[in-house]
Amino acid sequence: MKKNVKSIRTQLFAAVLCLLFHTPCTLQAEDHVMAATKSRQQREVPSSLTLSLKEAQDYAVEGNRSLRNASLAVQEAYAQRWQTIAAMLPQVDGSYTYSNYLGYSAEMSTAMGSFNINMPNVGALGVTASVGINGQGVVGALLNNIAIDMKKLSLEESETNIRSSITTSYVSVLIMNDISQLLDSSLSNIQALADITQKTVDAGAAEQTTADQIKVRINTLKNNINSTKRNTELAINSLRVLLAVPAETELVLTQTIDELLSAETILQLLGEDFNISNNLNYQMLQKSTELAKTNVHMAAWAYGPTISLAYNYTNQQYYGDGGMRMTPPNLVQLSVRMPLWSSGKRAAGVIEKKIAYEEAKNTLAETTGNLGIQYQQLRFNLQNAFETYMNEKENIEVAERVFESTTNKFKWGAASNLELTNASNDLISAQSTYVQAVLTLANAQVDLEKFLNNK
Repeated sequence: MKKNVKSIRTQLFAAVLCLLFHTPCTLQAEDHVMAATKSRQQREVPSSLTLSLKEAQDYAVEGNRSLRNASLAVQEAYAQRWQTIAAMLPQVDGSYTYSNYLGYSAEMSTAMGSFNINMPNVGALGVTASVGINGQGVVGALLNNIAIDMKKLSLEESETNIRSSITTSYVSVLIMNDISQLLDSSLSNIQALADITQKTVDAGAAEQTTADQIKVRINTLKNNINSTKRNTELAINSLRVLLAVPAETELVLTQTIDELLSAETILQLLGEDFNISNNLNYQMLQKSTELAKTNVHMAAWAYGPTISLAYNYTNQQYYGDGGMRMTPPNLVQLSVRMPLWSSGKRAAGVIEKKIAYEEAKNTLAETTGNLGIQYQQLRFNLQNAFETYMNEKENIEVAERVFESTTNKFKWGAASNLELTNASNDLISAQSTYVQAVLTLANAQVDLEKFLNNK
């Protein structure tokens, strides 16, 4: 019961301080950040993970160490703000002093004669309560509030970057798996064709050169398959790193390229309105400008007074005869300290902060104008990448059909070895271009989503 009452008092006191400094209460925010950090530290990794893109992003966010540090930075900012506020609240110190004069007696001489005064051992108990406040302390608390907001924005930006990296890596794994399957199918067709051709050569109906050229095609396809498998493993390992799982963890991805890069998704993204206040870069620059403005007030308050109030209680206890009580038991002090002259140091400090504030405003204004242009460019990039992706997707389908048709024709002697080679080369080229188109589209989509930051 006492613990609950103490907790309620603490929360009420914190709420009063939040109202005093015009900020939302942060106890729950601190608890949330600490709980999130703790969950990241205690996660167990299974031997196999089956993940959609959203699940992969959430899993990465929960286990990323950089985000853990960013969360701790937010906690640190809260602690720094409390230190600033607590410095303006009453401070109470207690002390106890024991003095032993080792039998010394003070000799007093008067007109009536001399006499000795015993110096008994004495114990002094003291309690001092003080409070001091000035304008810079109040502004310092406001600066801490801005610092907290900037740390939160940095945390949000880090999380956004992690999610974007997961998207790119997830798509890379999918496209490499698709290309591997396509190459395996092509290899099977070529190997079957090689068997038929070799039998034709053995029967004397074809030259050995034709069979050898097909074997060269087979080796080329095998090299491409091996290269694709290495790139696939590299993409999977990159995804494992982002998910913070060991190399032994099997990853099963449940979504397909067509689901992630559908026309509906792209068109919906292209149709979203640009709200500049959602952009993380703009928000960070706004806070930087606000910080620069508050720094001007901080420098100006160097001219302000510092008001201090102190109460001191002293209780002396003599151990033995004699002793004079010279120290009053109660003492109240009120002081006002006002800076008078600093040889221009304070004035130069104010000028410096005003210049920095003007620079911050200019940077914010310039960025505000450039963000609109950047938005149009990102939309154009996404639209162009989507059109290229659709074209290359169609091209690879056509290249597959041509290769299959040429293979059948070659099987029945209606196509030459050169035509088969050209069809195979065209298919490999179409595959390479298709991979690049998919990755370009994924990056363009990620860039626009990050820029808009629409929740």
